[in-house]
Amino acid sequence: MWEYLKKFGLGKKIKKEIIINAESLETRVAVLENGNLEEFFIERPSEDRIVGSIFKGKIQNLEDGLQAAFIDIGMKKNAFVHYWDMIPEDAARLEAEEGVQTRRPRQKRAGPGEMARQFPIGSEIVVQVTKGAIGTKGPRVTANLSIPGRSLVMMPGCNLKGVSRKIEDVKERQRLKKILARLPIPQGIGLIVRTAGSGARKVSFVRDLRGLLEVWKEIEQGMREKPAPCRLYQEPDLVERIVRDSLTEDIDRVVVDSHEEFETLKAAASKVSRRARSLLKPYDGEAPIFEHFDVERQLENAFRRKVWLKSGGYIVIDETEALVAIDVNTGRHKGGQSQEESIYQVNLEAAEETARQLRLRNVGGLVVIDFIDMKQKRHQNNVYKALKDALKTDKARTNVLQISQLGLLEMTRQRAEESIRASTYADCPYCQGRGKVKSTLSMSVEVQRRISEVMRRHHADKEGLPLKIAVNPTVMERLRKEDEAVLVELEHKFGGRLTFMADPNMHMEEFVISNAQTGEELYADHEH
Repeated sequence: MWEYLKKFGLGKKIKKEIIINAESLETRVAVLENGNLEEFFIERPSEDRIVGSIFKGKIQNLEDGLQAAFIDIGMKKNAFVHYWDMIPEDAARLEAEEGVQTRRPRQKRAGPGEMARQFPIGSEIVVQVTKGAIGTKGPRVTANLSIPGRSLVMMPGCNLKGVSRKIEDVKERQRLKKILARLPIPQGIGLIVRTAGSGARKVSFVRDLRGLLEVWKEIEQGMREKPAPCRLYQEPDLVERIVRDSLTEDIDRVVVDSHEEFETLKAAASKVSRRARSLLKPYDGEAPIFEHFDVERQLENAFRRKVWLKSGGYIVIDETEALVAIDVNTGRHKGGQSQEESIYQVNLEAAEETARQLRLRNVGGLVVIDFIDMKQKRHQNNVYKALKDALKTDKARTNVLQISQLGLLEMTRQRAEESIRASTYADCPYCQGRGKVKSTLSMSVEVQRRISEVMRRHHADKEGLPLKIAVNPTVMERLRKEDEAVLVELEHKFGGRLTFMADPNMHMEEFVISNAQTGEELYADHEH
């Protein structure tokens, strides 16, 4: 039996490690499975992370058409909240998944003047950030509060008691429900057991609840005493969140390269268990920790536009403001008994890699995947299921639709913050984020077009107008070597005289046409 399992790669224990690189300007965390990068997190002290924070804010204005309000929470941009998220929901409408409650929005519409009666402009409201400011949009907030602990999530304002749907074992669910029933939970406080609570003893839940109630007590005090707008609660930093959310039973070790963070981790892990504390290992090797564990190389490969698959196929990932487009290609793949089988194998591998890339890049919103066309419906269904299975380990909520007749698969992934790419990379100042600049041929045509326009405009009153044209040296090379005859013809046609000058400080798409005698600019493209 064991030989059978080994033959198919089953029964083999997956080694999971958390590697922490803590520096003064940023902290990076990598989660490895058998040495392969599966999750990546980054946080910088200079950037205020507000997702999960609870604010006491002031209603600035109401939009009946949008059924929403804008709230001043003390940030640069006002927060946005839907009307149906402004009143805490009753327990019957709550459900829990991975310890963070997901609410089925009632989407009850407010009648004319109803929002203004319930929430007059200038009135105060306590809200929690569910999505940070992304691009030009302000943060999204809700009045449904939730405070995560190690094993529990506390939800003030409701009386729901439940267990995460991801804990599937029937006996364990029953045991956890009995523990919940015996906990000293105050009225008006809801609790959900997180997946990390599976297998935990009652004392762990008692300790967790005590800590959560202390946090809520401080928040209530701030609600009474602090003037709006103000922050009442902030999520802990990345290292502490890793201990709280990721230090589960399947983790084999946690390696950190900072002595200060190691001591912080030890103190936090000691509150969890002796085993959790024993997993912590300091790193003092000569090579940087991410290079030692081969994380740096994997990161470089993971964030490229083209990601190669082991089979020789590849996927191309294009991230835009509105959606993420992923294109699957066979590339160098030569396996499979037939073309249809080869395409199927590449698509299967691409489905798994896509799920991994979405986690690594923290990509959210609408995602469209263009799989290679498959003729067999069975193959399409299997690829769809492979993607669904690969997304099960993703903590962000996802919704995946079947592959359409056009061979496209549409899905959404919960977006709480900007993607790693958006927060790590800036648009290239040269190409302005396009990834391309105009060719020398295109620039030559455009320069000639503008010269003709200028000479035509000044031809009647200034016969033989001398022009000086400043261009990028690369464009100059094209004009001199390949388009000289066309330029001479322009001079004869309009009776002018053209002088070209190469300016190395000019952008590839920039050029200036001026009067060679007076220096007056007659046309200039300074956009770059």
